[in-house]
Amino acid sequence: MLPLTPNQLGDLAGRCLQRDDPRALDKGISLHYDALGYYNTSHAHRGQLLCNLSLMLVTRFERRGNDDDLDKATALQREALALHPVGHTHRSSSLNNLATQLSTRFEHRGNDQDLDEAIVLQREALALRLVGHPDRSTALGNLANRLSTRFRHRDNDGDLDEAITLLRETLALHPVGHTDRSKSLNNLANQLSTRFHHRGNDRDLDQAIALQGEGLALCPVGHTDRSKSLGNLANQLSTRFHHRGNNGDLDQAIALQREALALHPVGNTDRSKSLNNLAPQLYTRFHHRGNDGDLDQAIALDREGLALRPAGHPDRPKSLNNLALQLSTRFYYRGNDGDLDEAITLLREALALRPVGHTDQPSSLNNLANQLSTRFEHRGNNGDLDEAIALQREALVSHPVGHTHRSKSLGNLANQLSARFEHRGNDEDLDEAIALHKEGLALCPVGHPDRSKSLNDLAKRLSTRFDQRRNREDLDDSRENLRCALTLLTQHHPRQLEVHLSLATVSLSFHHSGLDGTGPGEGIDNLNAAMHHLKAAANVVSGGLLPRLRASLHWVLRASQYSHGTQLEAYAISMRLLDAYMSATASVSSRHSVMKDFPRTVAVDAASCALRSGDVCRAVELLEQGRTLIWTQMARLRTPLDGLQNRGDHAVTLMKKFRDFSSLLDKPPASNPEGTAKVNPTPNQFGETPDIGGQLRRTSESALKKALMELWDDVVHPVVENLGGFAQRGSRIWWCPTSVFNSLPLHAAGAYRQGEPFLSQLYISSYTPSLTALMKARKSHDRSLPVPFAAIGQNLPDGASRTLDGVEPELNLVRSLIPPPPTVSFTKITSVDATKSRALRALRDNTWLHFACHGTQNYKEPFKSAFLMRDQPLSLLDITQMVLSRHEFVFLSACETAVGDPSTPDEVIHLAAGLQFAGVQSVVGTLWEVNDSTVECLVKAFYRNLCGDGKMSSKRAARALHRAVQSLASDKGIPLEQRIVFIHIGI
Repeated sequence: MLPLTPNQLGDLAGRCLQRDDPRALDKGISLHYDALGYYNTSHAHRGQLLCNLSLMLVTRFERRGNDDDLDKATALQREALALHPVGHTHRSSSLNNLATQLSTRFEHRGNDQDLDEAIVLQREALALRLVGHPDRSTALGNLANRLSTRFRHRDNDGDLDEAITLLRETLALHPVGHTDRSKSLNNLANQLSTRFHHRGNDRDLDQAIALQGEGLALCPVGHTDRSKSLGNLANQLSTRFHHRGNNGDLDQAIALQREALALHPVGNTDRSKSLNNLAPQLYTRFHHRGNDGDLDQAIALDREGLALRPAGHPDRPKSLNNLALQLSTRFYYRGNDGDLDEAITLLREALALRPVGHTDQPSSLNNLANQLSTRFEHRGNNGDLDEAIALQREALVSHPVGHTHRSKSLGNLANQLSARFEHRGNDEDLDEAIALHKEGLALCPVGHPDRSKSLNDLAKRLSTRFDQRRNREDLDDSRENLRCALTLLTQHHPRQLEVHLSLATVSLSFHHSGLDGTGPGEGIDNLNAAMHHLKAAANVVSGGLLPRLRASLHWVLRASQYSHGTQLEAYAISMRLLDAYMSATASVSSRHSVMKDFPRTVAVDAASCALRSGDVCRAVELLEQGRTLIWTQMARLRTPLDGLQNRGDHAVTLMKKFRDFSSLLDKPPASNPEGTAKVNPTPNQFGETPDIGGQLRRTSESALKKALMELWDDVVHPVVENLGGFAQRGSRIWWCPTSVFNSLPLHAAGAYRQGEPFLSQLYISSYTPSLTALMKARKSHDRSLPVPFAAIGQNLPDGASRTLDGVEPELNLVRSLIPPPPTVSFTKITSVDATKSRALRALRDNTWLHFACHGTQNYKEPFKSAFLMRDQPLSLLDITQMVLSRHEFVFLSACETAVGDPSTPDEVIHLAAGLQFAGVQSVVGTLWEVNDSTVECLVKAFYRNLCGDGKMSSKRAARALHRAVQSLASDKGIPLEQRIVFIHIGI
């Protein structure tokens, strides 16, 4: 029986390659073998049959993994090449085909001879496709790919450089308008990026980004390759961010990945890949800026990505690992045990999917070990730490001598042993850790990209051993290793920050030990060196805002500890970095969480430092710069900056410019000519605080008087003595308290002894959260009659068990005391009408307001502090989102409307302050719970003093409240704690 014709066999081969039909593929291969027996070496179509059969065998190998098929395919291509000797028109194609098979076999088995032969064949093929040949660009690309592969396996710089040269020629053959230009741009960009990672030349990375940008422009919306191009450019921008720390690069990378994800909606086969690309970028931004929303979104994306990779999916272990990493990070920042436990569970599953022999098993062993070590540090279970060390030992066994990852594995085990030493003090663990680090360093010779890290790790362990055994050689070696590590790092490398911190620690060890030739703690050279390195660490721009901020605060700590001359500079840089870090944190709630992670009194301590140096103006500037940061950020821009990053390149540019100039727009006002009030800080304001906070919460009047007397003696009276020289009796004064003083009734301080004064007898007290807020409140507004006045009362809010009987009478009393039309246009909102939405409208439309309702202060999440309305709370967060710049006065007849969060006292986060920062000029609020009878008496006296003559002016509010409180003093039925509960904030 005659075989099929060559054309029929060609058609059959095409169908077999296109379909996933095992039986048809086997039959096609069999028929081709039969045909080869018929069409001998002299037949014109034998070469084509050999190629077809080879392709089918390779396809079967890829589907079933039978090595014999791959060897047979390679042998067939060799025979085909023999049929196309030098000079044959098809020789270049045969050379390329055989090179492709050899390259495939190399990828499968790792035999260097296969790759070397493939490159030799590709060079010959390229030589046959001279300049002008239509297939030259293909030959250039093929040879470049093989050289790039060999570079990855052998690190021969010449291969990479040649590959780039070939790809540049390929790109030149694909000018603007060529259909393959986009592909050539991408290929060249990838190799330039590889060279950047290998050598650190910024120009390679910048050029790669430019090429990827051009490639993206060639893939407009709707182009099939746009999502791929978006991802490529995003990856390069992310790399540049990690190298230089430019926030714009990271924001743009995230915007590009978001667009790529949008092109892969639910159901798209590539969605899991896009989810996996975006999540790490959000995680990176969280790590550098601390925005909780980024981390939560990264976790949500990784959860979705994991769901798209069920059991059996080849990428499930990777997704398990990614989600575990994000959860462990969230645990680190928020302390939720559930996140850490889930991370460990996920990593155990990932490890189970990577058994012994799996290429990624060592990575899974390391990841699980790290989280077990973290759980040990959190809960103290020795079993977790011992298991972590056992896992790292197993990972090291998987990386024997000669393995490319052995150095990293040595370092991981060393770190765990160091952790166990820190907790148990076993010298053997520390010695083994140092030995492992030394072996790892030997595997990172000069020129190795991880050498600086290895030097730094070893140096830290040697420094630790010096602290234990006082062997000078350890400390000398530590310092020398760190100096070498620093010289290996480029100008923009973020690791500089860590190395500078390590050098600071070693320098302090020299200072303490006296090994510099002076007595312990006497020499200044090493102390100065330590401060130099701490300053340098705080100024490593690529290190990220959060690490820099932590470095600067460490500098503050050490400079304060040693009374070093850089102390004030350290505070100033810390203030600036804290401001920048807060600016980069998107949401209000995230900013408040961030503030809890840093020293509560940093602004006060900075001002104290300035005062000790005799610089009063600088003290005020630092206080103003370091306090009320959350309000300051909100005042700069109502829309969080990160909300602009998804609104196009122009918005991203504006965001960057704003961050650059925002600090200049909010210069501290110590020397601001706009303020007319005298700023009079005294050392007492920043010294030791009397322990009276607890006494104030007691119910007995004698205890309260005792506390107010201490407040007078230790704080207020020294201030009054300083005021006597320029503030006449009866003048208004503004308290801008710091730290715990924000919750104390300074206005009520007094001697409470026969014949001795009270502050209220001398001056009229108001409060202001910051000098900036007071200055803004002083700006006058045009006003036309009638004055819009809304009285909002809620006697039965959502969830309340009883009715507030005094609300309706109070609103009616207010109505009777304010001037009638046309001076005032009065609106009363109460009962079922006093809903959240109705109250918000009233707050928007009226410039004078009176609230009579329940008020709650949420200490854990102060922006959830609220006025309780009929349906749902009107929260402080709701108020901060309003613009009340034309509002003049608000009276808050509700409990705890002027009490902040003790964990962040300098932020003054409460309802009254929120209204002033939103723009209200004058606010009356309460420090604690107030009863109905007190409210009735005070409201009546207040409004009579405020507008009894028919005139409405918010500037009268402080004096009106002062007189109203004085009128209550004669009523012995009103206890002292109720007479001092109301305070005035603003002008």
